[in-house]
Amino acid sequence: MNNQHTILVCSSCASLWQDGKRVGTSGGEKLLKELEEKHQDWVLSEEFTVKSVECMSACSHSCAVAFTSPGKLTYLFGDLDHDSESLSETSAAVLECASLYYEKPDGKMAWSERPSAFKKGVLARIPSI
Repeated sequence: MNNQHTILVCSSCASLWQDGKRVGTSGGEKLLKELEEKHQDWVLSEEFTVKSVECMSACSHSCAVAFTSPGKLTYLFGDLDHDSESLSETSAAVLECASLYYEKPDGKMAWSERPSAFKKGVLARIPSI
């Protein structure tokens, strides 16, 4: 398995808090679970790892995911739908965008090529090191 590409999912996005403690399942955890299930049957599953990240500091832009790979730009996207009704659509858009990212040698994805859920909500585009 040569999974040099990674999809990072903020597991604390869209959390509910009570008395300083997180309660229930966050929107990020729900999105992560949906992605992990779809990832198993995805054509690029051998090329990508899906990882949970505790916090991406994008709390005002829930839910957040990032695409990263050595030698490529890293993208951080936010404002992804995390409602139960839209999770399947959102996770499909994540994998569609990840496929586009995979195809690009430098990771640079044109706005016009990205799925509609990823045309807005770019929080960062970080150069490779």
